Amino acid sequence: MCGRFGRRSDQSQVAAWARSHDIDLFDLDSETDYLRLASSYNIAPSSKQPVVRIDRDTGKPALTLMKWGLVPSWSPAPVADFKSINARADRLDSSGAWRESWKRRRCLIPAEFFYEWEPLSVEEKRRRISRPWAVSLVDESTFAFGGIWDRWKGNGDKDRSFVLYSFSIVTVDPNELLEPFHNRCPLIIEPKDYQRWLEPESPHPPVDLLRTFPAEKMKAWRVAPLRGDGPQLLAPLDDRHS
Repeated sequence: MCGRFGRRSDQSQVAAWARSHDIDLFDLDSETDYLRLASSYNIAPSSKQPVVRIDRDTGKPALTLMKWGLVPSWSPAPVADFKSINARADRLDSSGAWRESWKRRRCLIPAEFFYEWEPLSVEEKRRRISRPWAVSLVDESTFAFGGIWDRWKGNGDKDRSFVLYSFSIVTVDPNELLEPFHNRCPLIIEPKDYQRWLEPESPHPPVDLLRTFPAEKMKAWRVAPLRGDGPQLLAPLDDRHS
């Protein structure tokens, strides 16, 4: 599962990452849009985040903003269910909420780390104890989650039409590093597979890319319970109490 993730990169660094992979900065013309690309160490569901998808007009990968928590196009209202922040790889073909997006609307979500939590006993849950771990690549570089997206169109205030773009992060089986935390982990796509993951015109979805990222390429460390935002959230817990 992936319920929180983050980026150290600010807007210029996110833009540089995008350009390094031949990704256009699509529909990010306003100052407000670029501010949403600022670094964040505690990205939560329902927030708007940079997402890479194929632009229908140019046919090229493009960076835009979408809301985290997929709302299917057929939903009666533009409200995401909490479970929609993640999409299980083994149910992409069978779920009515995910099937069409899996076939035609795949995306990439740039990140640099995410959080997982240690399982707790009933008593620990009652006491609201939280034991998060931060997880990143070994070199702490930017990577991309594999995701799916959809477009919801409806009527807003005063009958003005509006469109909501939203996404889910695909999850797969955990590797040896993440197995102690959860029976799912976010899908990470290798840069060499970005284009194939995004390509909507292929005869079949890239099922072979629904694979677990190697444990030896990742690292995890204990952090304090997440409160607020900022680089202090990534400080190793042992260092703070030494």
